[in-house]
Amino acid sequence: MTFTIDSTATDVLAGIDLTGRLAVVTGGYSGLGLAATRALAAAGATVVVPAKRPAAAAEALDGVPGIEVDELDLADLDSVEAFADRFAKSGRGIDVLLANAGVMALAETRVGPGWEGHFAINHLGHYALVNRLFPALTADGGARVVVTSSGVSPDATLNWDDVQFTEGYDRWAAYAQSKFANALFAAQLDELGQAAGVRAFSVNPGYILTPLQRHLTTQEMVDAGWIDADGNALLPEFRSTEQGAATLVWAAASPEPAGDGGAYLKACEVVRRFDTEQDRDQAVRLWALSADLTGVDGLAS
Repeated sequence: MTFTIDSTATDVLAGIDLTGRLAVVTGGYSGLGLAATRALAAAGATVVVPAKRPAAAAEALDGVPGIEVDELDLADLDSVEAFADRFAKSGRGIDVLLANAGVMALAETRVGPGWEGHFAINHLGHYALVNRLFPALTADGGARVVVTSSGVSPDATLNWDDVQFTEGYDRWAAYAQSKFANALFAAQLDELGQAAGVRAFSVNPGYILTPLQRHLTTQEMVDAGWIDADGNALLPEFRSTEQGAATLVWAAASPEPAGDGGAYLKACEVVRRFDTEQDRDQAVRLWALSADLTGVDGLAS
């Protein structure tokens, strides 16, 4: 079936029965993650939502069937390990993992041993989480990992000389780097994981107004031409959270993208494959750097 940029998560999952399936959705209580969580639960899935603010998550998800809330702070690798350990003790497998939580436009923020905030939270936290949960992802076979990225330019590269932006910090460059890292991570995860039945995808959800913009002032968004003074979206490209979540759940549960692991998706179609020599080199290099920084590599041979 053909879906478009106007399709919703509910449209994508129509006729798909996820009864008996388990999904983990980071950031699953706000914005795109909330829309994806609701759609997956409505299709019958049990959805585990690990949250930095569990009480807020429980409130946002009140009344949604099949939801479990747990605690997770992606900026804290001890918290990531604790969540993964708790989940492992449940003995359950994971069919879908949406690595969706993230931050944007942070003022210079240092995490852990001085890591740049966007890179640490958007990428390293999810890298560590997926690696620690890898045994659960391989338990039942056929698991999918979907990483929420953003717009990625054709000539994107990581700031290899200063990945942590210790000099000349620029919040938009740091955010863009973290989102490119998300896409490279998905590509390399698919490369390493498919022999064990795990496929991975990255997704550009498009222009969506969500709490992701909480670190921007209203005036900054007005000046950028995104919204008017009353907060109404001005760009014709803006879509609802339900529309933005469509590609996330399409990658997670639709049979259509099954053979396109590693791809970068938008509007429920493949728009890029990270198969050039430069892409592959960067993906391998990023994985090695991430393993070194976090001390975790669940897929090491």
